[in-house]
Amino acid sequence: MHDGEQETFWGRIRREAISGAGINERDALAVLKLPQRELWRLLEVTDAVRRLFKGNVIRLCSILNAKSGHCSEDCSFCAQSCRSHAAIDRYQLVDEETMLSAARDARKLKAGEFSLVTSGFAVHKRADLERLGNALDRIKNQEKIDTCVSIGALSPEDTAYLLSRGLSNVHHNLETSRSFFPSMCTTHSYEDDVMAVRDAKQAGARVCSGGIFGIGESPADRVELAQTLRELDVDSVPVNFLNPIPGTPLEGKRELSPFECLKIIAMFRLFLPKKEVIVCGGRKENLRDLQSLAFSAGANGLLIGNYLTTLGRPPESDLQMIEDLGLEVQAS
Repeated sequence: MHDGEQETFWGRIRREAISGAGINERDALAVLKLPQRELWRLLEVTDAVRRLFKGNVIRLCSILNAKSGHCSEDCSFCAQSCRSHAAIDRYQLVDEETMLSAARDARKLKAGEFSLVTSGFAVHKRADLERLGNALDRIKNQEKIDTCVSIGALSPEDTAYLLSRGLSNVHHNLETSRSFFPSMCTTHSYEDDVMAVRDAKQAGARVCSGGIFGIGESPADRVELAQTLRELDVDSVPVNFLNPIPGTPLEGKRELSPFECLKIIAMFRLFLPKKEVIVCGGRKENLRDLQSLAFSAGANGLLIGNYLTTLGRPPESDLQMIEDLGLEVQAS
């Protein structure tokens, strides 16, 4: 772009994002292709958009890997998939007390939301669903923290049941674009995931859905995912970056620089200006010393504590970072 086109571009993306409508697909792709010398100009725009719609408040989420491994799905990036030979713990659904204790720990870390996560495409046993429901009821009433589940595809009836037990949010990632999805997973279709998001929305749940980046997708795939999430009107977008765990098909794959990660966060903030943008897995390995710039790039939330099969950054470091930036943690 020459100087005149650049000024038009910067004015347009600021205007479209601040309007609440968000930038178009062409400008989203241009954001992802910006040279590194434009970083600070980009962050000035995205920080202004975040502050307009989200203020100085940062949402913290925490998870429990409540059922690990033994997964029927073959997602190439995941240490729990049936294609993985990663050295991870494998166990069936944990008991209610373990779930409640993890929620208590999450609240102590100032997390405003706590999620129970299980491997597999769906929870098939009614006894497991009821155990999750019992735990959600206790967590809501005893720990006073927002609750979430990431337990695969839920039927509308099962979602309604969990909502009646205290569930607030349903998490179900689309992971990538419809175009790239078959390169990542073959055991279920992209439409299966889209329908899971639609069903959760229709049942009345707040829906968290995003993706993982650095798995071989193109910039166009990233924009296509953002467009799908816009069409589905999800409430929160988790942004994950590949941590290529030994034993997975993507072992050793490292495509992302910290700058690329910041541009991905920025694109989602500008494309979906009113939505929650939460930076989750892989931020320590990919953003490295630039983690604090995630907020200027547009993120208004973090996954705090450990992840599914890997350790996260020490929570104390994250809380200190937020305080040092003059930001506030959202109360549960």
